[in-house]
Amino acid sequence: MIDPTVLALYLVAAGAMILSPGPDTIYVLTRSFGEGSRVGFASAAGTSAGVVVHTLGAVVGLAALFRASSTAFLAVTYLGAAYLVFLGVRTIRDDGLVVASAERGDPGATAADSSSSHPFPEAITVNVLNPQVALFFLAFLPQFVGDRLVELQLLLLGGLYAVLTMLYLGSVALAAGRLRRLLVSRPRVADGVRWASGLVLVALGLRLFLFGS
Repeated sequence: MIDPTVLALYLVAAGAMILSPGPDTIYVLTRSFGEGSRVGFASAAGTSAGVVVHTLGAVVGLAALFRASSTAFLAVTYLGAAYLVFLGVRTIRDDGLVVASAERGDPGATAADSSSSHPFPEAITVNVLNPQVALFFLAFLPQFVGDRLVELQLLLLGGLYAVLTMLYLGSVALAAGRLRRLLVSRPRVADGVRWASGLVLVALGLRLFLFGS
């Protein structure tokens, strides 16, 4: 299988990549601030599940398709950007996500209790619809793979990356959710948090649309 030294090097490199601020961190942070730690944690879990999907894609060569076909790459990129913008606009318009929990005196209540919010599948969709992530795994994982049982090694490395991602983003969600509890006790502040969260999601979508990453 994988040499222990190579595996240790991979864990260090993967940890450095995960800790680098990026769209996934911003997305989970935004959902946590806007809707609470439970929604943020579910979003972190969805993002980690998306990592597994991209790992499977790298194994079967789907990422190579994006690299070879600019049309397929742009189509998925624009679809992902549109979905982020949709989530942002929905967050801005749905004033019940944050304000209602503050009015009930229950800062820990989140939109996870609402049928209008499905953070886990939404996070998977956001992650999977970013072809840059697929290309990253196609380029990153093979550097740490030997010449035997390649597919199994790729799955193992991708699974470890997903676990590390969950540990980090889960911590981000919990910390942001606790900070949110200090903010939503005031309806005006809660309203500002909702708007800021929605605008950040819209900005992420527009950035993906304009720059493709």
